[in-house]
Amino acid sequence: MSTPIPVTLITGASSGIGEALARQLAAEEKQVLVLVARRQEKLAALASELSTAHGVKVEVIGLDLEKPGSAAALMAEVGQRGFVVDTLINNAGFGINDRFADMPLDRVQGMMQLNMVTLTELCHAVLPSMRARKGGRIMNIASVAAFQACPRFAVYGATKSYVLLFSEALAAEEGRNGIKVTAVCPGATETAFHDVAGNRGTFAAKIMDSADTVARSGMKALNSGRRMIVTGLMNKPLPFLVRISPRFIVTWFAGLLVAR
Repeated sequence: MSTPIPVTLITGASSGIGEALARQLAAEEKQVLVLVARRQEKLAALASELSTAHGVKVEVIGLDLEKPGSAAALMAEVGQRGFVVDTLINNAGFGINDRFADMPLDRVQGMMQLNMVTLTELCHAVLPSMRARKGGRIMNIASVAAFQACPRFAVYGATKSYVLLFSEALAAEEGRNGIKVTAVCPGATETAFHDVAGNRGTFAAKIMDSADTVARSGMKALNSGRRMIVTGLMNKPLPFLVRISPRFIVTWFAGLLVAR
């Protein structure tokens, strides 16, 4: 039986932060990449480009991670291809800018499934082999929305609070096993997220960082063993300001940033 090949697995890799991470890792780390997203044609084009430019092996898996059971299906496919996950990057996720009562329930459920459940299941799936090897990396993309309640992004903000707290706890548990876990908390980022969320035209969408900036900050934090990083100079004071400010003011201000 051949030894499984260690790979970096990136979800939501067809655009935005996931694509930026794939480009950075292909250029700098040269490990086999496994790119996952629904849009398989776009993934295939990106894989071909990265393989040609950097001489790395890039595999693609077209899969809708919003569906229950998708994490198990993904890990089964990874195993069948002879791979073991050395670095897991949970980037896939979405939000909706609307009042909670006006959101379609199926989209709320899909958001919770993708942003929290699939992410958690993937982390659980890769940890046994990482523990056995006494090493591995997990990056979970959270958000600055994780630090306070977010009117019009009530569910999205809550899911990202889960991602942040889960990641910090996981980092505390697994550090002794040589496993690095980092929650990356970007502010508004120039990606297709805002088109899906219906967030264009809001104040938050006018002060965006680039996906490449977020990717570089995130990888630097992961490699240095930081449990959490807030990316972007304007965003870095937010956790401190949230702690010292009355909660109703913080909530009001968060709603103001995404008001339409």
